[in-house]
Amino acid sequence: MPYPADRERDRPWVMRTYAGHSSAAASNALYRRNLAKGQTGLSVAFDLPTQTGYDPDDELAKGEIGKVGVPISHIGDMRQLFDQIPLGEANTSMTINATAMWLLALYVTVAEEQGADRSALAGTTQNDIIKEYLSRGTYVFPPGPSLRLITDMVAWTVSNVPKWNPINICSYHLQEVGATPAQEVAYAMCTAIAVLDSVRDSGQVPVEKFGEVVARISFFVNAGVRFIEEMCKMRAFAQLWDEITLERYGVENPKHRRFRYGVQVNSLGLTEAQPENNVQRIVLEMLAVSLSRNARARAIQLPAWNEALGLPRPWDQQWALRMQQVLAYETDLLEYEDIFDGSPVIEAKVNEILRGAREEIDRVQAMGGAVAAVESGYMKSQLVSSLAERRRRVESGEEIVVGVNKFDTTEPSPLQAEGANAIETIDPVVEMHAVEAIRQWRASRDNAAVESALDALREAAKTDQNLVEVTLACARAGVTTGEWSQALRETFGEYRAPTGVSGASASGEAGSEIARVRDRVRATGEEIGERLRMLVGKPGLDGHSNGAEQVAVRARDVGFEVVYQGIRLTPSQIVSAAVQEDVHVVGLSILSGSHLEVVPAVVDGLRAAGAGDIPVIVGGIIPPDDAAKLRDRGVARVFTPKDYELTEIMDEIVTVIREVHQLG
Repeated sequence: MPYPADRERDRPWVMRTYAGHSSAAASNALYRRNLAKGQTGLSVAFDLPTQTGYDPDDELAKGEIGKVGVPISHIGDMRQLFDQIPLGEANTSMTINATAMWLLALYVTVAEEQGADRSALAGTTQNDIIKEYLSRGTYVFPPGPSLRLITDMVAWTVSNVPKWNPINICSYHLQEVGATPAQEVAYAMCTAIAVLDSVRDSGQVPVEKFGEVVARISFFVNAGVRFIEEMCKMRAFAQLWDEITLERYGVENPKHRRFRYGVQVNSLGLTEAQPENNVQRIVLEMLAVSLSRNARARAIQLPAWNEALGLPRPWDQQWALRMQQVLAYETDLLEYEDIFDGSPVIEAKVNEILRGAREEIDRVQAMGGAVAAVESGYMKSQLVSSLAERRRRVESGEEIVVGVNKFDTTEPSPLQAEGANAIETIDPVVEMHAVEAIRQWRASRDNAAVESALDALREAAKTDQNLVEVTLACARAGVTTGEWSQALRETFGEYRAPTGVSGASASGEAGSEIARVRDRVRATGEEIGERLRMLVGKPGLDGHSNGAEQVAVRARDVGFEVVYQGIRLTPSQIVSAAVQEDVHVVGLSILSGSHLEVVPAVVDGLRAAGAGDIPVIVGGIIPPDDAAKLRDRGVARVFTPKDYELTEIMDEIVTVIREVHQLG
């Protein structure tokens, strides 16, 4: 995106909507419809099996196919996804991390099949694996090999696809799991330092071209509703990035040092209660990243008003796109130089964020950098503690959320008059078709060529060879997403990141209500004859673990013995753990929309194991109709985002246990 001279009207940012679901064909139709409405860039949402490297017929993919994004299993799917969309002219952002190299290889291959030159391709792969260990949970490999994949992609794209951003340092999800502005800036910069150090030390890029590496590093940030503070955060980001790239890496060209970022505004702050309030939240959050010209986002995508309820419909996404267009084309926002330059108030707030960020960067670097701070659990426990503190402020009323903990009386919403039709739903037949299609694909391809390509990938992974070219060969041969990932799993191994729960603290929580529930937990345990034990589990591939972590922390605070093993567990693994640990209740957290498939599998598994008396409770983004179905299947309680008071939830869990044990 070109930058104008100071006296020119600023150009509008790239306008995207984050989209994709069901199938490549359905998503392609959605993309072409959005482009026709004036969207200027594509933002591809991939489903969880694609993000975590599984094919549709894998056990862990059950219930997850097409739910939070589009399933892409091989080159045929990628061709379908971009049918009639000329990739040589597109600007495409792909939210993909652990399997980013694989999806970029599929994208480049399809673009070349269309006749596009590699050098013309423009877009971004998110590809920030550090934040996956800390927040979103779609990692696959250990930190070292993951950083190697990123390094290879950065080095290859600088030489082969020079307009492509090979990594999007993504602080967005750090804020979603509790990061303060200073933590968000600090941990994003620590990730960038880890990546740039790795590329520099790999020797794959000549010293004289390192400025081009820095110029292709982009960021993806979050903007909350405290839009003055958030705008100051962006000015701090830009100032610190300029400082680090000049002083640490000696990049002299100021254009190379420009802080380049895109945004999705804060989905965490969207509420299930009175969801119409989300419209003004989204607009205000957009101002945070557009008001300050010197720190203005160059790409923006907005969530829809109903994303706390489920998957938005095309009309909902259109509304979000129109918000951007009104701001860019009807207002005078883009006609002025930076309106905050010289403001002592803004300067003081920016400096405050900078001080906190620099202190935290120094702390992490002293530990050995971002990878070491992930492996030790330090950064994760800091974020879990920050989110616990935020929840405390909301629950106490110190932090007001309109329609949730204040001003909660409401009229019936005409926006929700359609009930279940107010969100997009995925037909269960989508999964069946995907499973059939992947089996047909394997049966119809040249399997000798596939095995040869996979063997070459395995051998290259054992060396320090750049893995992009062998990955491109896999794409052309018809290898599947699961096969590419499995070949690297065999070489690199898998990884389970620290949960951060054991090291988290929740200060200020010891109020009278906490004490009352703690007494009730203790008394119930004494009546049963042992301390109450809760298993907190995340079935399926949903890696958004902050809800589960906060439940685990609060359960521990009120006196439960908590068993929490992290993310990405099969229903059978959860059942085995519940039986082995002899727990009194199983709490499942799920946000991906697969609750109707994986939750009943846990309930049925407990019954089959002779443990049907262990009650199951569920929390997540679950529409009312689905909640009723889960209760009919034997789930004891269903909690959704409107149930924000964790201590009340703990109290209700004790009630469930007492009911099961007939304690009255």
